Amino acid sequence: MHNIKNTVWAGQPLAQAKRVLIMTHGRGASARSILGLAAELDVEDFALAAPQATGNTWYPYSFLAPELQNEPGLSSGLQVLTQLVDDITREGFDTQQIYLLGFSQGACLTAEFVARNAQPLGGVFILSGGVIGDSIKPERYSGDFKNTPLFLGCSDIDAHVPLHRVQDSTAVFENLGANVTEKIYPNAPHSIFQDELNHINQILNNTK
Repeated sequence: MHNIKNTVWAGQPLAQAKRVLIMTHGRGASARSILGLAAELDVEDFALAAPQATGNTWYPYSFLAPELQNEPGLSSGLQVLTQLVDDITREGFDTQQIYLLGFSQGACLTAEFVARNAQPLGGVFILSGGVIGDSIKPERYSGDFKNTPLFLGCSDIDAHVPLHRVQDSTAVFENLGANVTEKIYPNAPHSIFQDELNHINQILNNTK
């Protein structure tokens, strides 16, 4: 089971920070590796929180597998994000001062978390991922993003993330009231692209 105590913090101390960015790493990566991305982002006034998955993996199988196959990791990972957001709001932050970013498996976990708990946030950045499950289950999702800027970026030939799941996830987020920007990169690898970082920085600067 994943543990919120394994979260690595960087950037501004919470007491001095104006905003918080939760950064969720991919399969086989680490909290420290996703924090390295902050050097490319306009996050000078942010506290950065990167939860660490047990064994560097949030759940064992593809995000497209039946959910039960990915338990208890999936529920445990979602609980880590729930607890982090709860702890940050208890420190006096409004949800609109909280941003979430994930890459690959971390993008899928982030996508599923925000869809199940739609609320006004500063911004959400889904890099090569989508909502989780062997099919889209709209009954699982509720709340209202109230126009939260939400960016999804992915290659059209990503080996792990089919294009249709990115598009279906966009529809889920739009139905929950998010202001979605979807960018599909032709013939690109499973990676994070400069264009995505530019879009993220635009949102970070527009929502100060």
